Amino acid sequence: MNKMLHIHGLNQYYAQSHTLWDIDLEVVEGQCTCLMGRNGVGKTTLLNCIMGALPLASGEIHYRDMLLHTKPMEHRARAGIGYVPQGRQIFPLLTVEENLLIGLPARPDRVRKIPESIYDLFPVLKEMRHRLGGDLSGGQQQQLAIGRALVIDPRLLILDEPTEGIQPNIVAEIGEVIRKLNQEIGMTVLLVEQKLHFVKKVADQFCILDRGRRVADGPVAELSDELVAEYLTV
Repeated sequence: MNKMLHIHGLNQYYAQSHTLWDIDLEVVEGQCTCLMGRNGVGKTTLLNCIMGALPLASGEIHYRDMLLHTKPMEHRARAGIGYVPQGRQIFPLLTVEENLLIGLPARPDRVRKIPESIYDLFPVLKEMRHRLGGDLSGGQQQQLAIGRALVIDPRLLILDEPTEGIQPNIVAEIGEVIRKLNQEIGMTVLLVEQKLHFVKKVADQFCILDRGRRVADGPVAELSDELVAEYLTV
């Protein structure tokens, strides 16, 4: 199995606090891997390291045949990594269409038109393409954030808690989109998520962090009640 993303021995500090400890993580090409753990254990910090928003104290991040951590932050999108941050971070004063257009310059094929596939996945975005992003519901904003990440035609899609604060019907739609991208199109997905039923629906592999350390990983079928009780139950 080919590794799309391989993190080895990653350490990170915030001021004097050691936030990530010797993290190893493999994301296999064509699979959906879910990063799990309670709030504050380092999941978003790890994504920020992958995306170049935070420096590494030590360790390496390999993306395909590239040493990713040596590249500037803006190189991620051009290298084929789509990112949906926690809190969505859409542009509220731009229209839906303008939000989607912003991602297009990162496409290596220089396509400057929003792919119709985005609107096929999220028909509501086509219906509301002239509406301001800030006027959308939370669930619609999350769909827009995912659509914006997809316009670059990524090889790897990274999502940070895409179901947080979203109404159940749109959670189901987002789950179906992730499943379709991963299983039908073959897009590799790295997902941070806490909803167990959602994880079991979309993910192939899991990795649990606790206090900045990797404490368990494996196929989702091996995500036992004991692990859930020890590391995930609030």
